[in-house]
Amino acid sequence: MKIQERISAFVELGKFLKQFSKEEIQITKHELNTQYFEEFKELLNRVSIENLWFTPNHVRASILGICQFLTEENLNLWLEKYNVSENNTHKSVAVIMAGNIPMVGFHDMLSVLISGHTFIGKLSTKDNQLLDFVAKLLISLNSEFKKLINFQSGQLNSKSSFDAIIATGSNNSARYFDAYFSKYPNIIRRNRNSIAVISGNETEEEIKALGNDIFLYFGLGCRNVSKLYIPKNYNITNLFKLWEDYKHIIDHSKYANNYDYQRSLLLMNKIQHYDNGFLLLQENTEIASPVGVVYFEYYSELHDIEQKLKLDSELIQCIVASNLDDTIPFGKAQEPQLWDYADNVDTMQFLTNL
Repeated sequence: MKIQERISAFVELGKFLKQFSKEEIQITKHELNTQYFEEFKELLNRVSIENLWFTPNHVRASILGICQFLTEENLNLWLEKYNVSENNTHKSVAVIMAGNIPMVGFHDMLSVLISGHTFIGKLSTKDNQLLDFVAKLLISLNSEFKKLINFQSGQLNSKSSFDAIIATGSNNSARYFDAYFSKYPNIIRRNRNSIAVISGNETEEEIKALGNDIFLYFGLGCRNVSKLYIPKNYNITNLFKLWEDYKHIIDHSKYANNYDYQRSLLLMNKIQHYDNGFLLLQENTEIASPVGVVYFEYYSELHDIEQKLKLDSELIQCIVASNLDDTIPFGKAQEPQLWDYADNVDTMQFLTNL
């Protein structure tokens, strides 16, 4: 399969998925609709029932992000800096995927296939249907993908047949990955979280947008903000006033259970915190916070925070701020571009150098 054929297939995939990216489905004329439209619609309903963390709204948000990847302009802009093989490479790349948010492994799947490699996927049990269906769509768009896409139901190990591996998981699973897959070219990702730096000069619109960085996907994504850095004397209760639009999150049973549990721990242990009925803010030096909680830390000088963030760079996925270099605007943490790589490791550079 030629590179342009791969690009064209993914562009068509994006057009099909775009129909499902809004609450009101927008039906367009597409070659996949006759066979797959109703089936995919039913699948979206089913995954939201089987995994309560995957709400319809969050599944749509994930689909929308993928659709923004899959335009011919974006794909060509992304690939122009790499020496991508014109033909299939006959190399196989295994990908062990996380399942914290819907289709979180899509970028790796896209990267492997667009590079011309064979994709061997190990899906998370928490998200084991959506990308499998995406593969079915790709095969319908170009039958050559049938030879290039393979999902493994069993455990991948050092005896499996592949040329390289990309694995995403917890810090504990990363130690397992290091032990078993060190002999292969690899990218192994560990726990990371995102932070926001508030200067005190933000507009109300920026602080409202920060709410999306915190609450989308219930804070389960590595790009969700789990820690705030706030200037001394900042009125932290102002944040709550501007996040009222997100109070419906407490109506979600699994989120509410986590919030109630964390609130009980704070109260029993007499730990000072702020509580607005759907989010707990706790002063804490850690970066990774539990579901229902966002940590915060005060600072005196912005320079001190910049130095601290450099020291903690291995723990941070992205930084949301308006007053620092190389940061993401408020509200945009969950809108990465194709070239915004997890853990700042260039996946395409890795794949094209195999």
